[in-house]
Amino acid sequence: MTDPTLTDLLLTPILEADPAGPRVTYYDDATGERIELSALTLANWAAKTANFLRDELGVAPGDAVRVDLPAHWQTAAVLLGAWWAGAHTVVGAADGTATTVALVTAAALDDADESEVAALSLDPFGRPVPDLPIGVTDYATAVRVHGDAFTPSGTGPALAGRSAADVLGDARRRAADRSWDASSRVLSTAPWPDADAVVDGLVAVLAAGASLVQVSNADPATQERRRTTEKVTASYPA
Repeated sequence: MTDPTLTDLLLTPILEADPAGPRVTYYDDATGERIELSALTLANWAAKTANFLRDELGVAPGDAVRVDLPAHWQTAAVLLGAWWAGAHTVVGAADGTATTVALVTAAALDDADESEVAALSLDPFGRPVPDLPIGVTDYATAVRVHGDAFTPSGTGPALAGRSAADVLGDARRRAADRSWDASSRVLSTAPWPDADAVVDGLVAVLAAGASLVQVSNADPATQERRRTTEKVTASYPA
C-alpha cells in the first residue's frame, strides 16, 4: 500500500463531507468570467489531469513537474492532478530542479525547455492555444479525453521538495492561524507565483475544508457586493 498523495489527503475529507457544494469559485473581473466547481467536479478535473500526465506525458511518481500558471481554477486542477500522479511539483519559473514536464501559459513557452510541455489557454470555453509550436501539447484538447477517476500508484516529494504530510501540516497551521474551517468561504485576490503562495492561497483553504472564491484582475468596486452574494466569511490577504 502506497502512502497517500497530497491530493488524497486534501480531497478525500471534502468529498466525504460535501461533494456537491461549491469548492472553488473563480472570477476574472477583466473578462466577466465566473465559474464554480464543486468538490466532485474539481476531483474529476484533477483525475483527468493526473491521467493525462501519467498516460500521455509519462509522469511517474517522484518525477519533477513544473507548473507556471496564474491563480485560476484550471491551475488548481493541474496542481491537484500533478500531486495525484505522485509528481514532485515545482511552482513558477525554473528553480534549478531537473523538471521533465512543464505546464505553462502560451506567454511562458519560450522559457520552457522541458522534454514535455503542455500549454494552457485558460479560456473559459475550453478553446485551445492557437499556433502552438510542434511538440507542445494543448492541455485543453488533450485532457478532456482522459478518465475522470484516478488511482495513484505512488508519491514522491509533493511540493518544493516537501512531503505530502509536511505540506498538509503546514497548510493546516496556516489555516488555523486565520481561523479558517469547514464553514469558511475565503475570498482571495492573491497570485500563486511560487510554492509558498500556493500553500497560502490554495492548499490552506482546502486543508481547512473551506471553499475558495479566487478573483483575478479584481475590480475594487465589485468586491463588497461579491462578499455578500458569495457569502464570504474571510478575505486573503486580510
